Amino acid sequence: IQEHIEVYGADNEQRLTGLHETQSIDKFSYGISDRGASIRIPIATVQNGWKGYLEDRRPNSAADPYKVAARIIKTVKSVKV
Repeated sequence: IQEHIEVYGADNEQRLTGLHETQSIDKFSYGISDRGASIRIPIATVQNGWKGYLEDRRPNSAADPYKVAARIIKTVKSVKV
């Protein structure tokens, strides 16, 4: 979790409180159409045979999108299937 938070922009501890449709900064969760999850999976992605996109709701608007994408890709590539 910390490796991601480090590139997700400054002051996220003030925003990621677990309240107001956010997950707590020190927890990870995912869910279908769950706006309170760290990763939201749109229902259309599920209905389309898991083809579509995922929404990482943790980066703030000032985060460098290239660093965020690189961190997500590194994590996804490390998962053994």
